Amino acid sequence: MAMILELAVQGAQMALVLLLAPLLTGFVRKVKARLLRRQGPSLVQPYRDLLRLMRKEVVLADNASWLFRVTPYLIFASTWVAAALIPTFATGLTFSWTTDLIAIVALLGSARFFLALAGMDVGTSFGGIGSSREVMIASLAEPAMLLIVFSLALVAGATQLSTVAAFMGSPQVGLRVSLGMSLIALVMVAVAENARIPVDNPATHLELTMVHEAMVLEYSGRHLAMIEFAAFLKLLLYVSLISCVFLPWGAATTGAGLQSLAAGVVTYIGKLTVCGVLLAVFETAIAKMRVFRVPDFLGAALMLALLATLLRFVSRSL
Repeated sequence: MAMILELAVQGAQMALVLLLAPLLTGFVRKVKARLLRRQGPSLVQPYRDLLRLMRKEVVLADNASWLFRVTPYLIFASTWVAAALIPTFATGLTFSWTTDLIAIVALLGSARFFLALAGMDVGTSFGGIGSSREVMIASLAEPAMLLIVFSLALVAGATQLSTVAAFMGSPQVGLRVSLGMSLIALVMVAVAENARIPVDNPATHLELTMVHEAMVLEYSGRHLAMIEFAAFLKLLLYVSLISCVFLPWGAATTGAGLQSLAAGVVTYIGKLTVCGVLLAVFETAIAKMRVFRVPDFLGAALMLALLATLLRFVSRSL
């Protein structure tokens, strides 16, 4: 009976991630519209967009290979698995032994690799431009992400997320300069990986500036729905990762009752709300930078993550 309950809680977390991912994107869009004194779309508009795309027919180019057809499902599956591995409202679940930070980085890197290949598969100029820009961003974002993982592992003594969350919530952590640098670097990487302002504008379709949209211009129907859903999940993934590592309070522990699990869900939704408001305010208050300045932006994140790792070697108290 205990095993069935644990599996049910694990399944509930996986389902909760799927349900809240489009809602988070819709909430950010709504807050941004309100800040700009506009009505804005409904909170459930991302769900409607996904349903509309699922009903449409898939249109494929004549020279599209099997990779172009399979890539949307691979991207969605890998992103969903990575997002479901992160402890949201409870830690120490059935599959918590697989929630390794390095594995999550590997899953996201695999999704990016297939998306870049799919962008070049048809042979359009926009797809090639988007893929080259995506690889350029990944060449700096992935090393920065790995250095963030190393700095957190040096602090917590593990890369397993439940262990990291338990340690970060304990009183022995205190204020550390390395953790502050890691947080800033992680936020910068999250902004770049999700194609948000100032790196990219998720609402634009200008061929000279877009990065993510250029790679998926040839997709339609359910294929485009899978890619859009994966983008929603990716944003939720990074917000959940920041909440799990740097805001680990309120999550239920192993073997907790239904009241603790319900309180954990409410706390998790509150964290998503606060992070969504902060993201909307940040994107409204800042302008998009030129594409050629993106390496400087990510280079700063890489240096912050490197300094955080070096500080752990220099002094254990920082």
